[in-house]
Amino acid sequence: MNNELQPIGVFDSGIGGLSALRHMMDVMPDRRFVYLGDTARVPYGNKSADTVTTYARQCASFLLSHNVCMIVVACNTASAVALDLLTHEVTVPVVGVIDPAAAQAAFVTKNGRIGVIGTRATIGSGAYEVAIVRHAAGRNVQITSQPCPLFVPLVEEGWLDHPATELIAREYLRPLQDAGVDTLVLGCTHYPLLKPLLARLMPGVTLVDSGECAAHTACSLMTSSSIQSDLGERLTVYLTDGAPQFRPMAEVFLGRTVATPSIVSLDTHTTLGT
Repeated sequence: MNNELQPIGVFDSGIGGLSALRHMMDVMPDRRFVYLGDTARVPYGNKSADTVTTYARQCASFLLSHNVCMIVVACNTASAVALDLLTHEVTVPVVGVIDPAAAQAAFVTKNGRIGVIGTRATIGSGAYEVAIVRHAAGRNVQITSQPCPLFVPLVEEGWLDHPATELIAREYLRPLQDAGVDTLVLGCTHYPLLKPLLARLMPGVTLVDSGECAAHTACSLMTSSSIQSDLGERLTVYLTDGAPQFRPMAEVFLGRTVATPSIVSLDTHTTLGT
């Protein structure tokens, strides 16, 4: 690809995708990005597959209207249920977070016991199990999946090292510990902020960040660019609802300050495939 002047589009159900964006901005320092957070309809993880698919199509359509050269679906739930559809409906490359993370997990595991944590929708889809088995290429793997629905609100509340978060994490992680996993896929882009806690509770276990894996996959599809600019020029952020906590949380996710986002509506935006 050689679309040097076109930005890369990234969307998520809310602000969690900023953790994936952080890795993308690190590995592609000469690229511009358009980020869309569907904060008016977050979370996607407790909604039906049909609803998530509709939302994902609207998000993709919005990004395409900004002349992006690639779309990164920085949402595990949307990647699980809508990625194949988006791939067939849009004319630019579409990268999700599940397949890159599954490939990495299958590569790094030593004992073949892999854990996956995510939202109820992501875990319920079985997408990680299918992808990990495919990338294991005939090797015997045992996958233990665990929904962790309370992690997202805890992260957005900023309770990254709170006793309540540790208590809940211990409960969620117990089946994975019992299964003896040596690799744990963080199947939600909010979860990397809990890495210190998860690493402490799962000593010796390799943590696979789905957003980081997707960033490297996206980078591999791009050619180098001559663009060199500061963050304000490199990143444009859109949200579907005003979120007072967005800027301080964005600084936590991105590790740097972010300009005030623009608020947009997707309800009246053209939906792909209609």
